[in-house]
Amino acid sequence: MSETPIHIGLIGYGEVGKILGAGLAQQPGVAGVGAWDLKFAASDTRGAERGHADRAGVHAHESARALCAASDLVISAVTASNTLAVAEEAARHLRRGALFLDLNSASPGTKRACGRLVDGAGAHYVEAGVMTSVPPYGIRVPMLLGGAQAARLAPRLRGWGMDAQAVSAELGVASAIKMCRSVMIKGLEALVIESYTTARAYGVEEHVLPTLQETFPSIDWSAQGSYFFQRAVQHGQRRAEEMRESARTVQEAGFEPLMTRAIAARQQWVADQARAGVFDAVARDARWQDHADALLAARKS
Repeated sequence: MSETPIHIGLIGYGEVGKILGAGLAQQPGVAGVGAWDLKFAASDTRGAERGHADRAGVHAHESARALCAASDLVISAVTASNTLAVAEEAARHLRRGALFLDLNSASPGTKRACGRLVDGAGAHYVEAGVMTSVPPYGIRVPMLLGGAQAARLAPRLRGWGMDAQAVSAELGVASAIKMCRSVMIKGLEALVIESYTTARAYGVEEHVLPTLQETFPSIDWSAQGSYFFQRAVQHGQRRAEEMRESARTVQEAGFEPLMTRAIAARQQWVADQARAGVFDAVARDARWQDHADALLAARKS
């Protein structure tokens, strides 16, 4: 990849796309940043989303085709369930020799399928495992890269302030690391939500949490619980989709994903509760007790 300024295109202008767009638009070596999202075309979101892009210095394209035609590096930042569909669409329009960086949380098998599509179109597929939540870090969120062009792309990303490390020329390694970690992290979220809400229902949380604190003293279980509830309530649908891909990862390894499917189900349940308005009166940064009380009130209604 040459060091001449390049054009970056973002497919997906949600939370991650917005953070990357704003963070990359002013970086040296970036000739411009564009984005495409279905929300740019929908009548109820078009104005707000395009306005946000304009203020961030991001060009809102009219289609994925237009974005790919204008971009040297395309970054896919969509939901896990759309990973393959986006790669399939982009492969029809990518420039020959362009790079396609896939940030989505998908199984090694899904990433390899995406790679075959993109590489088969004459472009270069690079997978990324984003290793923690993006908002606290912005463009500096740690990510692991994999694929034949990973070692070539990583230094360029680091030059823009990103924390990118190439871990393998083989596709699937970076995503395997990411997805195995996700089983633990999203699993802890699901366990905390189920355990804490049940403890609240029985009125025993003041007995349960101190025992956790004693067993794992390095964790503030009340503060961590609040964070877990907040993230699941805000992003439960995305987490559920990611856990279904994690279950696929376990299955691809030859094991029955019993726990991972249960995690996906609990995350989906939280997403469904949020969609039903259960948390509408709860502040985004509320304590875990407030989220649990909302769930308990909905149970009784």
